[in-house]
Amino acid sequence: MQPAGPTLLGFDVIWIATLLAAVATLAVLTAIYAATTARDPMIRRVKALNERREQLKAGIVASTNKRRKLTNRNQAADRVRSILGSFKMLQDDQIKKTQLRLMQAGIRTKDLAFFIIFARFVLPVVLGVTAVVVIYFLDYFPEWSWLRKYMTVAGVLVGSYKAPDIWLKNRVNKRSSAVRKGLPDALDLLVICAEAGLTVDAAFNRVAKELGKAYPELGDEFGLTAIELGFLNERRQAFENFAMRVDLEAVRGVVTTMIQTEKYGTPLASALRVLSAEFRNDRMMRAEEKAARLPAIMTVPLILFILPTLFIVILGPAACSISDSFLNG
Repeated sequence: MQPAGPTLLGFDVIWIATLLAAVATLAVLTAIYAATTARDPMIRRVKALNERREQLKAGIVASTNKRRKLTNRNQAADRVRSILGSFKMLQDDQIKKTQLRLMQAGIRTKDLAFFIIFARFVLPVVLGVTAVVVIYFLDYFPEWSWLRKYMTVAGVLVGSYKAPDIWLKNRVNKRSSAVRKGLPDALDLLVICAEAGLTVDAAFNRVAKELGKAYPELGDEFGLTAIELGFLNERRQAFENFAMRVDLEAVRGVVTTMIQTEKYGTPLASALRVLSAEFRNDRMMRAEEKAARLPAIMTVPLILFILPTLFIVILGPAACSISDSFLNG
């Protein structure tokens, strides 16, 4: 049966246009739904800050038994901890390192570290056994060579073992990049607050409120630091916790400056102004570097996606006319 309308490579152009219009309509509806149902990210972060405030209060006024109850209230984490302990897989250094990475990723729940360690143990066993059964015992891919089968099983084992670490590393990198973008603006606001006569904890709290919408990750860290400055006995510890929670060299420089100003009484505004200028120059240099790499990066998408589409738009009507002429002739 010949198509009634014009064709492109044997396909009805009207049918293709209808399909593309349906896909575009679905994309628009999805975008509208995502925009109308977007939640305020500060609600969850304010809740986390309030929980941290309650933990600090409990750590100051509660007894030892109550502290232990607060830290071990997650029953699922207790079961996972007992399973890992029975296999002698829990090491203090490993737990502390995983908990540190979770804090740097913005995850305040320390019990999640046991699930990360448990996933490193379970995923290679489950996925590795599945790959061995499917490839070797069921012989689902008989045309594969022995080297390809071996490399597939080895890749599944290594990938499943590294998957939790890769996921955690990506979370840390994304959060660090988000904090880096807003750090110069935060330092400028800190300079303004310091020159206005606000204390350090009040300045951190003010910056957290002002930048919470534009940079939620940075506002979260500044708000938590302001809480710790008000509750911890040593202010130095609050600044060190800030540097520990963010895997960023610029934040460690800011923390070092804050500690030195607290210790020696040097002017805070001038030191932060110098740091802000340095961070802005660094951000401009990174933007220029990305702009210089853009022509080389755009070469592959240009060849694969833009030029074929351009050829179809330009030569498509002529191809349809030639195809109709041959079919009718």
